[in-house]
Amino acid sequence: MNTKLRNAIISTVAAKALIREQITRQLEDSFEVLCALLQELAAEYNKLLKGYTVVSYERPAQHVAQFTINEDTLIFAQHTDVFQFDRDHEAWKTPYVTEDAGRSYAGIVNVYNFLAESFKYDRDEDIGYLIARIFINKDGAFFVEGKRQRNMGVAHYGEQPIDKNNWRRFVETAIKYAAEFDLLAPPYETEKLTDLIHLKDKILKSKTKTAKRLGFSFNSDDVS
Repeated sequence: MNTKLRNAIISTVAAKALIREQITRQLEDSFEVLCALLQELAAEYNKLLKGYTVVSYERPAQHVAQFTINEDTLIFAQHTDVFQFDRDHEAWKTPYVTEDAGRSYAGIVNVYNFLAESFKYDRDEDIGYLIARIFINKDGAFFVEGKRQRNMGVAHYGEQPIDKNNWRRFVETAIKYAAEFDLLAPPYETEKLTDLIHLKDKILKSKTKTAKRLGFSFNSDDVS
């Protein structure tokens, strides 16, 4: 029996299991804060919009929250796995990570933008866009990647914990981006041919495949 090898395996597995447990706990607690905030924002925006549109919040699953405002639905999806940044990631260049490699592991909450009518009409083939994602580590520190998510990027990793105020900045930035990210008519070339079965399906069942940039490339930033 190679005792040295066995001990090395046990040490590595135990250390990573502990990090995973710490991150999972942070992520679960943080997601509950996010969901409570989304519920508050729905009530707040409904009052401010005064009937112009209905704002709603739902929790369709344990790790999923759904926020709908006007024609947009934002899906906040907590990934149940823990990830490590690859060796080329900018996080490794920060003193925060270099002084503790355990901070190179994080959980993720992704934010997708769908059309609200995709859910209303059960258009399962409609496309959503990943507009932001937030990484949360074992200490509750975070950074954000995504559309317009300035001053919360990897360069600021470790400066602040993820709390209600930072969740609000993250969420409202995503809402604003989605509201300004308009639905474009698909290019003519992508729509000019159809068959009767698909036409009937489109007209009678509102099943036309739709997305904000269907037929267009989704670039690094599509809103000026």
